[in-house]
Amino acid sequence: MPKIRMYTTAVCPYCVRAKALLRQRGVAEIEEIRIDLDADARARMIEATGRRSVPQIFIGERHVGGCDDLYALDAQGGLLPLLSEA
Repeated sequence: MPKIRMYTTAVCPYCVRAKALLRQRGVAEIEEIRIDLDADARARMIEATGRRSVPQIFIGERHVGGCDDLYALDAQGGLLPLLSEA
């Protein structure tokens, strides 16, 4: 399973929803990067994604977007194949 990175903040219901979906799909470990505690991490997130909102989710090196993007990917049947890549 590829590494999962998620840019988050302390109080973010969309982050909670995204983590719940990933766990339902078998993800045991999510690297959380708290941008509310680290201004440099926020700047890296914006540079990498062009977005300012959280969560911003990476599966391996692929940016899949935010919570709504993750749910849409799952609904289209694209999430499990991404998660099963080595």
